[in-house]
Amino acid sequence: MKKAILLALFFTVVSFSQTNYPQDYFIAPLDIPMQLSGNFGELRPNHFHAGFDFKTNQKEGLNVYATADGYVSRIKVSTAGYGKAIYVSHPNGYTTVYGHLQRYQGKIQDKVIELQYKAQDYEVEAFFKPGEIPVKQGDIIGISGNTGGSEGPHLHYEIRNSKTEKIINPLFFGYKLKDTKKPIVNTLLVYPLDKNSVVNESKRPIALSLSLQEDGTYIAQKVMATGKIGFAISSYDTDDVSYNANGTYKTTLSSNGKDVFGYEFDEMAFDEARYVNALIDYGRYKKMKQRIQRLFMTLPYNWENIKSNINNGVFDVTPNLTDVKKITVYDYVGNKTEIFVPVAYSSNQAKIPSDVKTTKYFVKAKTDALFEKDNISVYFPANTFYEDFYLNFDVKGNTLYLHEDIVPTHNNFTITFDNINLPDSEKNKSFIAMVVNGKQQYYTTKRDGSTFSCKSKLLGQYTIAKDTIAPKITIAKSIENKWITNQKSITLTISDDFSGVKKFDGYINDKWVLFEYEPKTKKIMHQFVDENLKEGLNKLKVVVADNVGNSATFETQFNRSQKK
Repeated sequence: MKKAILLALFFTVVSFSQTNYPQDYFIAPLDIPMQLSGNFGELRPNHFHAGFDFKTNQKEGLNVYATADGYVSRIKVSTAGYGKAIYVSHPNGYTTVYGHLQRYQGKIQDKVIELQYKAQDYEVEAFFKPGEIPVKQGDIIGISGNTGGSEGPHLHYEIRNSKTEKIINPLFFGYKLKDTKKPIVNTLLVYPLDKNSVVNESKRPIALSLSLQEDGTYIAQKVMATGKIGFAISSYDTDDVSYNANGTYKTTLSSNGKDVFGYEFDEMAFDEARYVNALIDYGRYKKMKQRIQRLFMTLPYNWENIKSNINNGVFDVTPNLTDVKKITVYDYVGNKTEIFVPVAYSSNQAKIPSDVKTTKYFVKAKTDALFEKDNISVYFPANTFYEDFYLNFDVKGNTLYLHEDIVPTHNNFTITFDNINLPDSEKNKSFIAMVVNGKQQYYTTKRDGSTFSCKSKLLGQYTIAKDTIAPKITIAKSIENKWITNQKSITLTISDDFSGVKKFDGYINDKWVLFEYEPKTKKIMHQFVDENLKEGLNKLKVVVADNVGNSATFETQFNRSQKK
């Protein structure tokens, strides 16, 4: 594989980073022209995207190459997240990550199977020392796939600082896409930020129209306001070869020629990815599926990528004030979109009232809070939320009504149902469920006698539910007593309609064997291994258990010849 494949489409970039990253150390992980379906820092549900998503021509099965010499330092197989993933540490102090693989290759595949059989589990994770599994640049380490939380075939690729574990934008390392296009800003909003604020005669956020100027900049509709206000945008970027609406690189808000708020996707701490819910207007996203990026903080939060002045992007519009704010959105190569927003004081009263509904329960984000009614309580540790808000809280019977999922959380809170009156025979099958659109969803529940508790990061409706129905196991075409000598594998469908599949085990001739599991398709698949099989009749058994202990067993037998 040649580096020329990677460089063919590229040209010199303008970088805002002050760090000198190696430009010719890492090659491309695929041997097809580079196109992205997702870039670094892109806004995703509950996280900023941590790397590149390389397109794989909408199919699985492409060779995945080690992008530099090093050693496999970590392997993880999961039904969620990155699915089958490889971490390769390099002598220059960086680690590359390859996710959503269909399978591993060579010695790596052998090691994974060894770990799975030792643990008797499909999901495994292991860490390795230098020299245990060395790789050379260009070695095939895996095959591209669609495992884990992937929504379609692609390769997820990251570069991390091995020491700090911070994820770094791969564009800093020479992965340069041809990009002559400016970022797009499709929405600009202005927000009144306290009870005395009014913007354009409204106490609710107002969309501002944009007018394109001859020089390529935009002038926004004039803001006539009083009190504290803030701005927010919806933006995306495209390049010349990927044809996807991806994330932007840098955004700044300036006043009087000085930047007062902004953020830049140069590097990122993995455990700060959830701050995406603080950056966006989470309620608007939940209601309208629109990710509006707020250029202010009403309460500061600790996302390192933000650069802010003491006012955190909040402007106080007072009498006699006339000003022009500037919003600039950049892509990595320096293309930029500039918006000028004229702001002036107005004493006009609001014609559109606030939509904030007050309740008797007020949550202060920086303080612990406990709410109780009847036999149900909710405990919010300090810093569960990003902002103060009025909480809707009620209990009716064994159902908790806890606001709705329009306020984001950063950390877990605890829900407790006490003195639940259930027969002993039902307690082990009962759990706390979240009710979404009338359907109950299982939550991992801790039980102590008649007390049930769970951790959650979602506001909404919760109740006590029970699951007494065993999982289902089916096979598309019966193999009972049939000769299947030429069949290389066997596939079953497993499912559980309520609490969900927790564990599955397969046995051939009473010996545990590996079944691969893909929850998206509900399929488990075993590749036949000669040492597990007998000449002639073989017995197959599969046992599947759900999250409350209900289990189902599938048994059959088949014939197979081991003679070559």
